[in-house]
Amino acid sequence: MRWAWKIGVVRGIGIYVHFTFLLLVTWVAVGSYMARGSAADAISSILFLIPLFAIIVLHELGHALTAQRFGIQTRDITLYPIGGVARLERMPDDPRQELLVALAGPAVNVVLAGLLYLILVLRGTMESWSAVHWVSGNLLLNLFWINVVLAGFNLLPAFPMDGGRILRALLATRMDAVRATQIAAAIGQSMAILFAVFGFLSHNPFLLFIALFVWMGAAQEASVAQVKTALASIPVSHVMMTEFHVLGPDDPLRVAVQHLLAGYHLDFPVVSDGEVLGILTRSNLVEGLSRYGEAAPVAEVMSRDFLTVDASEMAEVAIARLQQMEQRSAIVVRNGELAGLLSLENIGEFLLIRGALARRRQGTRTAFPLP
Repeated sequence: MRWAWKIGVVRGIGIYVHFTFLLLVTWVAVGSYMARGSAADAISSILFLIPLFAIIVLHELGHALTAQRFGIQTRDITLYPIGGVARLERMPDDPRQELLVALAGPAVNVVLAGLLYLILVLRGTMESWSAVHWVSGNLLLNLFWINVVLAGFNLLPAFPMDGGRILRALLATRMDAVRATQIAAAIGQSMAILFAVFGFLSHNPFLLFIALFVWMGAAQEASVAQVKTALASIPVSHVMMTEFHVLGPDDPLRVAVQHLLAGYHLDFPVVSDGEVLGILTRSNLVEGLSRYGEAAPVAEVMSRDFLTVDASEMAEVAIARLQQMEQRSAIVVRNGELAGLLSLENIGEFLLIRGALARRRQGTRTAFPLP
């Protein structure tokens, strides 16, 4: 993963730390030092981030391992300054499975909070439940409250928090998934407005940041649901490009440059004797030009690891496979022969046109008849 460092693997799931995590470390260290002018406080605050983010990893593993039970793999877990993100290949189509996956993360925090509560009571070392001091306080008490806060915050009914997915899953048991997502997204955006108002009135920039985060997450979920529905019954043959340039493995890169500048697509199938050998992406081309020059053959820089989809395959499934492989284009075949090129850009154009026609039909139905 770009801009992230791998720190471990659990059950085949890579754990990464994004480079922006360093901003949090710096902010915590500076804030602690400025509070009392103590370097020891700054070091203690940084060290406290270790168990904090260990808890976040366990939370995300709760989602990931539950998803594995339903045959859904997790690409990776990445730690950001605002928390962790487990990138599942997809969310379960069954609302009951989605509910269990969404609940698994907060459930981990509830279990951890329960264990910490039990330890604190048995040890009898806790002075007060509210005696929380992040730098020099009772570590177990601090971790107890962190788990309580994480569970409570994530259960808020707003995307992209777990509560938004729980609400969507519950609604989806009584209505279609798109309508359920729209309702959950609307509730989430309403909460984002409340966060923004309280953040503005209390001069709390963190609440304003959360408001933006929630608003964007809700909008993205609604958009993804609409796209999924729009492409659910559309075959790849309806959205693929049928007019495109084909390159040979021995063609110099200058030929690809000419096609790129004169055409409208960014990736080119590489074909020899009717067989697709690879695909030359724009990034392949740029890297090849910088390393070898425009006289280098296409075969030198093309990608041999490419996605092939059948023209009769549903576009929704093809897009999921593209996202899973983190590719932008796929080769489309029909009866084993090259038939087209599927790209995310072309799918976007298809959805744009489909949306415009849908609005036109809706406007025609609701227009007042002329006298």
